[in-house]
Amino acid sequence: MTHETPARSAQSAKGMVTSPHALATQCGVNVLAQGGNAIEAAIATAAALWVTYPHFCGLGGDAFLLVSDAQGQVQTLSGIGQAAADTRGYSGAIPVRGPRSTLTSAGTVDALGQALALSRTAWQGSKSWGELLAPAVALARDGFEITASERFWLNFRLADAAALPGVYPAFLHASQVPPPGFVRHQPELARTLETLAERGPRAFYEGPLAQRIAAGLRAAGSPLTALDLAQTRARVEQPLRVGYRGGELLAHQPPTQGLTTLQIMGLLERFDLSAIAEGSADHYHLLVEAVKQAFLDRNRFVADPEFGMVPVEHLLSPAHLDAGARAIRRGTALPWPHPYQQGDTVYVGAADAAGNSVSLLATVYFDWGSGVRVGDTGMLWHNRGAAFSLDPAHPNGLAAGKRPFHTLNPGMYRKDGKVQLLYGTQGADGQPQTLAAVLTRLIDYRMEPMEALSAPRFLLGKTFSDSTDSLKLEEAVAPDAVAELRRRGHTISLIAAHNPLMGHPGAIAIDPVSGHMTGAHDPRSDGLAIGL
Repeated sequence: MTHETPARSAQSAKGMVTSPHALATQCGVNVLAQGGNAIEAAIATAAALWVTYPHFCGLGGDAFLLVSDAQGQVQTLSGIGQAAADTRGYSGAIPVRGPRSTLTSAGTVDALGQALALSRTAWQGSKSWGELLAPAVALARDGFEITASERFWLNFRLADAAALPGVYPAFLHASQVPPPGFVRHQPELARTLETLAERGPRAFYEGPLAQRIAAGLRAAGSPLTALDLAQTRARVEQPLRVGYRGGELLAHQPPTQGLTTLQIMGLLERFDLSAIAEGSADHYHLLVEAVKQAFLDRNRFVADPEFGMVPVEHLLSPAHLDAGARAIRRGTALPWPHPYQQGDTVYVGAADAAGNSVSLLATVYFDWGSGVRVGDTGMLWHNRGAAFSLDPAHPNGLAAGKRPFHTLNPGMYRKDGKVQLLYGTQGADGQPQTLAAVLTRLIDYRMEPMEALSAPRFLLGKTFSDSTDSLKLEEAVAPDAVAELRRRGHTISLIAAHNPLMGHPGAIAIDPVSGHMTGAHDPRSDGLAIGL
């Protein structure tokens, strides 16, 4: 199979899907064309990404969905794997790769399974689990051309090959990074997906397949057991909300950093961006300083609320946001030596003609996750457990059954009860930063999705390729803006324009009157939005 990913927007009044891989997007659009709804399309797309984007997502990872029906009823599903019941033996620091980093279960499959149940009961969905996974099975069995993104991350991690024992034997070709056009086949993964398609989503957690998964994890050296898998459940919750420009932004509850994105936007609500030129030093400075204020709170508080109090109402209260806005100095940068959270992710947005919509993120945490392939299942397991701290006083301290802090936070923007924007991005700590840039461009500066996604962006703090705490700016940022940001005290590092390290957001804009949809996926990715 071949595909092209031109940097263009998609247009439709009948339905739309966006994802970081054109084949996966097409799988979702095919579901819409067959009469399926937005949840069903999102599931088919996400399942295809398990196959075509193995470096960023997979069966052995976590996932998050925001779903809105045509009447404006919104729910979140948080598919977060909990820590193993037995977490003894960890000291010093949790390994970021390898078997000992596989200490949390995987919530992706249960999150999508519960979403499909919601589709059937509340959205009159008619597609079966097996139907929606069938395209993914075919891609794994019959093959597809690997992406530029996969080749980039295989090359990028070659020096770390020893720490990724399950990756390089399986994903190299003749001991080399495969060339462009190489067709990837994954027969073991195809068999696992076939079993899952036949037996339903809970087969991942209970029964013969779950026993195989548990045995593969045990053989690799993971502390996870069959009981840990069986106890894994996605949470269905109400979203957090914050007002912005006459509408409201929606995000997931902790332990995600959805709260952080909402704080950033709540701070920006207190400034008149109409008086600030898009892409100017004032624009970037305000975004960066709002990020810093929200990250200070995030690092202090955001964790699993079942293991400690997270003061959500206080952090989103007008009084707290007012105080944070007053702390932003318009002409001076706040110094920033703070820890960086890594991670990689895929974004899927889907909307149907009936007015239903889904905003979804799925992840294996770092690129290639833990680097551990689970037995003969063909799947990689994530390393989200490495996000825990071994300091018992830390809010994100490791504990049996606890859910780790998560950077993932897909979102929606609504006005008068109608969804007008679906959005989300890959990029760990970069997620709320990228979203701040994209959302101000979509809402305040009224850009269309492709224009907003293509514009130059920033990233504060350490990255995969730069261990300094500098403010990374793409070289396409205007030179006078760069000079002025330096004058204000920002330590600047310039990186190439459209750098793949700057996140891969996607967005769908929906006209509230006509229902017309305009969508795009970041040109830094292999992605594409397709309208029905």
